[in-house]
Order: sequence, then C-alpha cells, then structure tokens
Amino acid sequence: MQIIEAPLEQLLKQVAIRTNQVANREAVEKSVREIISNVAQKGDQAVKEYEKKFDQVDLTDLAVKQSEIDAAYQETDQAVIDALNLAKRNITSFHKMEVENSFVDAKQKGVIRGEKIAPLAAVGVYVPGGTAAYPSSILMNVIPAKIAGVKRVVMVTPPQSDGLNQAVLAAAKIAGVDEIYTVGGAQAIASLAFGTETIPRVDKITGPGNAYVATAKKQVFGQVDIDMIAGPSEIGVIASSQAKPSQVAADLLSQAEHDKMARPILVTDDKQLAINVNAEMTRQVKLLPRQEIAQAAMDNEGFIAVVKNIDDAFTLMNAVAPEHLEVQLPDAISYLNQIQNAGSVFLGFSASEPVGDYVAGPNHILPTGGTARFFSPLGVQDFVKRTQFVSYTRPALKKEADAITTLARVEGLEAHARAIESRFD
Repeated sequence: MQIIEAPLEQLLKQVAIRTNQVANREAVEKSVREIISNVAQKGDQAVKEYEKKFDQVDLTDLAVKQSEIDAAYQETDQAVIDALNLAKRNITSFHKMEVENSFVDAKQKGVIRGEKIAPLAAVGVYVPGGTAAYPSSILMNVIPAKIAGVKRVVMVTPPQSDGLNQAVLAAAKIAGVDEIYTVGGAQAIASLAFGTETIPRVDKITGPGNAYVATAKKQVFGQVDIDMIAGPSEIGVIASSQAKPSQVAADLLSQAEHDKMARPILVTDDKQLAINVNAEMTRQVKLLPRQEIAQAAMDNEGFIAVVKNIDDAFTLMNAVAPEHLEVQLPDAISYLNQIQNAGSVFLGFSASEPVGDYVAGPNHILPTGGTARFFSPLGVQDFVKRTQFVSYTRPALKKEADAITTLARVEGLEAHARAIESRFD
C-alpha cells in the first residue's frame, strides 16, 4: 500500500479522498426505482421475473420450507454448529445489557408522564448471497431483534442454482428466524417494504448488501425504517513500534478481502513499522484465496500514514471514523477516551477484528463511510419504538394553562389556546 509521511493537515485532507464507489450512481438509482415500482405493483410476479433475470433461477415458490431448514441444520458440520452456538451465547449476553425499560414519572401532583418501550411487530433481515455467505451476520441481525421482543423476523436471501448455503440456513434456525424467502437484490428490499402475495411487509429492514441493496434501502426509507446505508468494509489500525508487523498486516487484510472498495488504513508513529507492515501485506495477500479482491482494496483505498506522535494518530483516525478501529498499543484501554468516531473498537494486541466479527458479542453491523460520526452499531434499541404518554388532572392543568395559551398565541395557533381554555369555561 502507499506509505504517506506528511504533516497532519495534509493527512487529514488525504483521508477525505475516496474513490467513487459506484461507477454509475445515477443508473443504479434509476434501475432500483424501477424495480421497487414494479414489485410494489406486481408483487410475486415481478419478484420472480427479476430473480430469473438477475440470479438465473426460475422460482415457483419464494418461501423456504421448514423441512429444508431442518435438513440443512442436520447436514451442517458439528464444528460449525458449535461455533454458531458459542457466538449466539455471547451475542445474547452482550445485547441483553442494552434492553431499555419503560418509565413512569408521577412526582408532580396531578401529572403522570412517561415512556412506553415496545418492540416492532415485524423486521426483515437481508442476507447477501454473492461472493461469500455470512451466517454470522444472521445472528447479529436476528438476536437483538428477538431480545427486543420482535415477534416476526423475516429473512431474505438470493436463490442459488445449487441450493441455499447450509450454514446460512443453520444459522437462521439457531438465531430464531421465523420465515425465509429466496429473493435478493433491490427486489427483496421492495418485497419487504411493500409486501407481496407471499411476503407480508415488515416495519424495518436491516442487514448489509451491494450497491443495489443499499440504494433500495435508501429509497424505501419512510415506507419502512432501515438500520443504515452500509458501504464497503473498513478497518483502521493505530499501532506503535511494539506491534507485530505480521499481525497488523493480517488484520488489515481481514477487511480488505471483503470488497475491492474496502478500506484498510494503518496509522503509526513508527516509519519502520509502516515499511514492515507494507512488506507483510504484499507477502500475505498472495496467500489468500480472495487475493484479487484484497489486492484491489489495498490499491484503491488502502494507505499507511506515518504521523509525528500517537495523539496525531487518534486525531487522524477520528477524521476517518472507521467501521472497525484497532488500537495496537500498550495499555490500549487507557486510550478509549481519545476515540470519538468508530463503529467498533478493538483494544490491545490480541483483540483482532475477527473476534468482533464472530464471537465477542458486540454487533458487527456497523456504520461505514465515515458515518460512525453519527450512526451507532446495530443493537436492541434499533428494534423497539418509544411511545410517550401524559395524564393531567384538571387542577394540574389549571396551574399551567396560562403558559400553554401564551405560547400557543405567540405561535399564532389560536385553536390550541382555546382547546385549553375550553376546560375552564
């Protein structure tokens, strides 16, 4: 990767530069808009036509039968089942700590106010089916929803000519998915948002996907809620001379292999570490089955920045706001308060990013593209809604009536004022 040694001001400009991630964004927007419109109008017919066109699969039934799911579970290697169950336990224990409680406040005489926390009724989870299968993402999407109390969790995933991935179906069974449909792409998002004869609509759609899926989620937002607009994977590593180049390189490649537009970044105050990590990445990438993808990510978006000190490293990385941030420094946890913007943080030399991808417990559905400045990881909070309530007795209302009518008339809303005054005519 490119090694850049420059003043902090120049590096801050460098991190703002990203290759255009969608070659023809307008064409994607137009195509997705047409797909959504057709699915909304024609339902199953449109979905099946698009699946034949895009996935070359002629579908007669969109729903996956429970017998298929059970068979896949039985045929999945026991080591995979054990790993998924371990991940489920840790994800569950972590996300249970996120549960929010309703509250009632009755301290003021004659006034009751509060907030009721209630789960969404139905959630759709998109599971990609392209260059890789991600059973771990099913756990990350579904388990927080179930902890929140969502009754109906629907999974959609593109059909495959040789059948759905066994581990994906096994993960769906372990996580507690209620319904599975073989539909992918923008047509899957439209199906969940508007409903078809086979697929009842949901209240929220979560899960990663390609540019067409992300664009479709953006376009149906408002018809349904969504988690976030996710882009290619990112990893930032802040490392000192104590870090091992082979490990830093391996961690950077763990995200580079996801996508040709993934973004691996190392920031260090040690020039020799930068040189050694770069050499290690060049060596290690040649050993990867997904070498072409990882190499493209290194060339397109990857770089190594050499800064004057570790404080500058955190300043630079906060500007990047990476999806994943590793802090490979001694006593790494002491730097936690210096991190303002990151999706998920990995502290210390042994906290390799894949720990979080699979078994640690925190969610791996994370904000990308710098949106960690204002978005958060997926969690239980994303699957509930808040309803606020208030009750006043007549004497309590009398005490505050003048303030209400004053503000109403300042805003030119006479009917608001009269609604209050009608209680005291």
